[in-house]
Amino acid sequence: MSARTGEQYRAGLKDSREVWLGNEQIDITEHPAFQGSINGMAAYFDYQHKYAADCLMRDAETGEEHNVSLLRPHNAEDIARRHRAFDRLARYSNGMLGRTPDYVNVVLAGHASRPDIFAKSGDPVYYERLQNYWRLVQEQDLALTHTIVHAAIDKSVGELQGINEELTLRVVERTDEGLIVRGAKMLATLGPIADELYVYPAVPIQKGYEEYALSFAIPVATKGVVSVCRDHYGVDQPIVDKPFSSRFDEQDAVIIFDDVLIPWDRVFIDGQLDVYNSLNAGTATGNTQQQTAIRASVKLEFAYDLCVQMAKVTATDTKPETASMLGEIYSYLRIARAVIHSAEVNASEWGGGAYFCHDDISSLRTMMPLWMARVNDIIKSMGSHNLLATPTAAAFEETRLGPLLKKYLPGANGIMPEERAKIFRTAWDFAGSALGSRNELYERFYLGSIGRARALDHKKAQMKGETGAYEAMFAEVGIFPTAAADDSLDLDAAAARA
Repeated sequence: MSARTGEQYRAGLKDSREVWLGNEQIDITEHPAFQGSINGMAAYFDYQHKYAADCLMRDAETGEEHNVSLLRPHNAEDIARRHRAFDRLARYSNGMLGRTPDYVNVVLAGHASRPDIFAKSGDPVYYERLQNYWRLVQEQDLALTHTIVHAAIDKSVGELQGINEELTLRVVERTDEGLIVRGAKMLATLGPIADELYVYPAVPIQKGYEEYALSFAIPVATKGVVSVCRDHYGVDQPIVDKPFSSRFDEQDAVIIFDDVLIPWDRVFIDGQLDVYNSLNAGTATGNTQQQTAIRASVKLEFAYDLCVQMAKVTATDTKPETASMLGEIYSYLRIARAVIHSAEVNASEWGGGAYFCHDDISSLRTMMPLWMARVNDIIKSMGSHNLLATPTAAAFEETRLGPLLKKYLPGANGIMPEERAKIFRTAWDFAGSALGSRNELYERFYLGSIGRARALDHKKAQMKGETGAYEAMFAEVGIFPTAAADDSLDLDAAAARA
């Protein structure tokens, strides 16, 4: 089948998946709250055909077209090809959808690009299964999401200690058919409306906890898989009034595995700590963050242009304080583009023939959450009360109300009242609506905590020997250290605490 259309995606959702919204088990294909989200995701699949030159490529073996996000990069041309696809796909939602299928496709392609890491298991069957699954996803154009965060409720102990031991997904039995797993995982964005769940390593696991070291993939409709949704923030309103909330609530769900059978051909890691603890470090930044950084830069570009429109409609675009805020957003955009460009130009082989971006792209993981939150603050500061004085498009057509709105709520600089309302409604939906607030939280944490990311960057710097400036300054004038450097700094512990 290869690259699907929106109707084919929609048809794939008609199955026996167990999805709960509040205290109600729902059929997502029928529940009115989910229709905007499903329509929005279906349109994503149509979008890849509309821009096929950017988004699709032909497989050399099958001759079928598939999404470029499943490309396993081996050279600079592949990196450039992926950039074009990621940029185009992000523009479908202007970066407001964080879990479009190309996100987890990239993760899977990265994992499938590192046979050398899987070789650490000593058994080639695990990589063979993963490679077969990568091919299946490519051929069927499945919409994947991940659920990878341990259900660590008690933060006073380790993630797999105390009460957390019983809560987090783990193996409870091995049968002839496969693994029986039990427990919860956080937080499957897109989970209820995806085709499959891909569980894979996030943070390293210590020796003695092998039953938690798992990687596998199963359909969302697998018996025993329970999706527990948050409140749904999608709205049944025209796109002109709610351009994001009407289409792009990708939904987040806790996934509970209630004694779920994972067939052996879907098991990619089963307690092999060497593989589990190496896979994320060997792929995530250079591979996955090419997609995440490009998506975020597209979102910054949209935010900048939106704020320019807000300034024009209030005639504040020439005021120094407004220009300063606009310039701040643009500076974030320029830095993001520069880091992405540098990481792509300096891409290299990471092992096993995989060709990924330079690890410096990981610096955006520590900065983007701050930038995105700041952008929302700027939108609210610039918009002020105007964000709340926003009639719907239909209100302007009402015979009694319409003339009053057109008289008393025009934009500056001759901008029509309808356009003024559209600009500020879009800004509110971006930054202040229920979905806008959820998206800000997503941007803060979807790649892990900033503290952990910063500690990891520090650890990498020390491992690469990116130090010595202090000693070099004194050595230049003949002054040398009087004692050995204190080697008591435990960088692994520091990273874990962060």
